[in-house]
Order: sequence, then C-alpha cells, then structure tokens
Amino acid sequence: MNEALVALVPSVVVFGATAAVVALVAWTVRRSRRGPRARAAAEAERATAGSALVALDDAVAQLDLEVGLSGALYGGEDAATLRRARMSAQHARDQAFHEYRDISAPDVPPPVVTRTAERIRTRSQKALAAIAAARGAHDQWMSAHVSAPAQVASATARLEELRETMGDPAALVQQLSTRFEESEWRPAADAARAAVAGADEAQRLLASAAARSQDPTRSALPELAAAERALRTAQFEANALEEAHRLVTQAAAAVPEELASARAAVHQAVTVRDGLEPSAADRLGVAIRAADDALAQIEKDAARRPTAAISALARMRDRLDLALGDARTAQQRLRGARTALPGTLAAARGAIARAESSISHATASADARVRLASAEDALAAARQSGDPVQALDSARLAIRHAEDAQALADFAKRSAR
Repeated sequence: MNEALVALVPSVVVFGATAAVVALVAWTVRRSRRGPRARAAAEAERATAGSALVALDDAVAQLDLEVGLSGALYGGEDAATLRRARMSAQHARDQAFHEYRDISAPDVPPPVVTRTAERIRTRSQKALAAIAAARGAHDQWMSAHVSAPAQVASATARLEELRETMGDPAALVQQLSTRFEESEWRPAADAARAAVAGADEAQRLLASAAARSQDPTRSALPELAAAERALRTAQFEANALEEAHRLVTQAAAAVPEELASARAAVHQAVTVRDGLEPSAADRLGVAIRAADDALAQIEKDAARRPTAAISALARMRDRLDLALGDARTAQQRLRGARTALPGTLAAARGAIARAESSISHATASADARVRLASAEDALAAARQSGDPVQALDSARLAIRHAEDAQALADFAKRSAR
C-alpha cells in the first residue's frame, strides 16, 4: 500500500504542477485582456464605433428629410427606394445605439466592448453603403424624370408655406422679452434669428437655381441641394422657436401651483420630522431648512424666470425626497410623488429641449446622442407609468440624462473652437 502511494507521488506532483501552470497562464491571459492596455484599446474601438454611429445617425436624419421632400415631387407619395432605405437604416441605427449604450458602462469587460464595437462599426458601414446606393438610384431617377424647374417650383412652394407658418418670429420673441428675463427668451431669439436667416438663404439659392435651370449648359443641382439644406435649417429652427415659446409660457402658468406644491412638500417633511428619533429628526431638519431657503430664493425670481424656477423646484424636491428616505409612509410617498410629478415632467421636457438644441448646433458625440436618447426613453416611461412614484423616478432620470447630454455636446462645441 505504501509502495503504491510512493509510486503515485511523482504523477501527482507532475499533474499538480501542470494544473498550476495552466491556471497561471489562464489568469495571466484574463488579466491581460482586462488590464489597462486592454481597456485603452477597447475604449479606442468604442470611440471608432461611436464615430461610425454618429455618421449613420446624421445620414438617417438627412435621408428622412429627403424622403419627405421627395413627396413634393411625386404628388404626395414619397420615393419607395428612399423609404425602404430609411426604414432599414433606422433599424440598424437604433440597434447600434442600444448596443453602444450597453458597452458604455464602466464595468463591461474589454473583450465584450471590442467585439460589440466591431459589430456596431460594421453594421453602420453597411447601412451607410445602402443609403448611398439608394440615394444614387434616386438621383438617377430624378435626373431622368424630374426637371430642375419642377424642383425649384416645389422648393419655392415649401419655402412660402414655411414663411406663412412661421408668421412673424420677432413678435413671439417680443412677447416673451416684455415678461421674462433674457435667459428665458434668449433660446427663442436665437431660434427666430436662425429661422429667418435660413429662409432668406433658401430664397437666395432658389433664385440662383431658377436662373441656372433656364440655361441648359449649366447645372442647378448644387444650388438646389444647398437651398434644401437651408430650408431644413429654417424648418428646424422654426420648430425650436415654437417649442421655446411654449415651454416658457407653460412654465409661467404652472409656477404658482408648483410653488404651492413645494411649500406643501416642506410642510409634510416637517410633519414627518416630528415623528422621528432626535438624531434622525436633526438630520432631516437640516434638509428642511435648506429646502426652505431654496424655496424663498426661487420665489423671488419665479415670475421673471419661470423655466428656471420649475427646474430649481424639481431639484429641491428631489433633494428633500432623498433626505426623507424611508421615513414617510407609503401613502405619504404616493401623495408626494403625485404633487411633484407635473413640475418634474415639465423640467424634464425643458432639459431635453435644451439638450436637443445643443446637439443640433454641435458635432455631438455618440455618447451625447445616447444620453439624449436615454432621456427621451425615460421621459416616455414616466408619461406611460401608472405608478406616480415610478413615474417620478423616471422623470428625474430623464433630467439627469438630458443634462449629461447637454454637457457633452457643449464640451464638444467648446473643444472644436
């Protein structure tokens, strides 16, 4: 028996040493794939995928415009080739954004980041190639079947319709400037100025295109393409003007109720504090005093700065809820969520509008666009939720994502200067 054991010792030693070596090699490989170098390489791959995704997102936006414009030349029916390409590209873009969001978390292993980034880049490139092919086929059809004068006439009609819809942008801005501080109406003024400038530029380019279309030796396509871009800018800025005006006026109408709701929330917090142990009551008392001070400060300027007041009230209530923690009953939490939800939804809409404006005026990164998409998803979830507490959480998440998106877009804009 002892002799048999002795005979087994060398085998055990050999196999044990081999197992140890294999384990060491496996550990070394795993560490190398997750170490600083691997993470840096994976981040570089993610950045490349992000650039491809931004290019695809821009191409989809341009294609969406072209599909709409084609309807003006086809008697109201958009081009089937472009429409199919848009649907396919939108699906590829949305899936790529979802995957990009997944690999943006800091705890994702580098190999997963690298593989997914490669897949995003490949999918984006294929979608871009499909868009280019569809656009080429559409351009050929246009050259054969649609004359330049017809395109000029169509674009001119759309420009006239836009001017009629816009009315007098300066009047809207004047209406806001007489009631509110500049910080409230400045976004509307910027949008109004850009909308008018875009419309004027489109008119100038269309006049040039019309002149060229009468000369068979000259091409009107460059002016037509530039006019369409100017027209798109004017339409976007006109929509931004309307949204800015709506946000400010709705906020002004909601301010009195939101202030009253905030005071009620502070009063409820005082009631909760009276039932707590001394140490917990002291901690909550600090938060209540801070909320009282913030409320007094907000109230001073609320009439002249309504959107800022709505956002500040939402943040104040968020901090107060955090201080209250689990001290409230379920009924108190539900009541508080119901009263806080309208103002928080308004604050979320405003934050998303500001983020959209920042992203539209900068070469925003994929990270900024993903955050904006997350904000929009969170706001949609808040609107659809039947539970006020969950809806409030989603609305607050939308605000955080939108503010992150705006910060990223603004940083990119400053860096590009």
